[in-house]
Amino acid sequence: MLEKLKEEVYKANMDLPKYGLVTFTWGNVSGIDRESGLFVIKPSGVDYDLLTPDDMVVVDLNGNKVEGKYNPSSDTATHVELYKAFPNIGGVVHTHSSWATSWAQAGRAIPCYGTTHADYIYGEVPCARCLEGKEFEEYEKNTGLLIVDLFKDKDYEAVPAVLCKNHGPFAWGKDAHEAVHNAVVLEEVAKMASRCELINPQVKPAPQDLQDKHYFRKHGANAYYGQGNK
Repeated sequence: MLEKLKEEVYKANMDLPKYGLVTFTWGNVSGIDRESGLFVIKPSGVDYDLLTPDDMVVVDLNGNKVEGKYNPSSDTATHVELYKAFPNIGGVVHTHSSWATSWAQAGRAIPCYGTTHADYIYGEVPCARCLEGKEFEEYEKNTGLLIVDLFKDKDYEAVPAVLCKNHGPFAWGKDAHEAVHNAVVLEEVAKMASRCELINPQVKPAPQDLQDKHYFRKHGANAYYGQGNK
């Protein structure tokens, strides 16, 4: 079942250690087949060195395991809520990458200080509040709902990443590969922003005109970055 998607999600998961986004098993990637309403996700707590495409777990949008010898990621319920709320995404990734997680633990959004950030993310990377009280009873589901609520007045395609306070980052994209790409960008942006504030504690976000130019030349209606307009 969904063998091609399993292969894609497996490769995306293997990119996490490749790009230094995970330590031990601290991360997961999923990819969805919108036609069937099923998605594929990394199994919980299985070492990356031991994973194979056949180990990927198939789950439905109620969070039920449909196929797989392992239990799905403990973050599956968060992925469910993101897929249900964000219809144009095809992949989700969660890591505890150190720089982005440092901003999350600090409870701070990441300002756009330069063009690297602006090329991929329109404006700041927001930080959701920490869960409270009874919300912890359905921790993973409520984490997803918290992200969805934070984005009710934001464009989830223009801002393909979020920080969860005291926790870590989530990113998404049109497929599992792009979700990981955005997670790598997020980590680099978090690192650059941290160093930027260290070098100049009084730094201000990049001018809006510069942010607009760099984002829309790549993602706008008249985008001209790359070879797509040939």
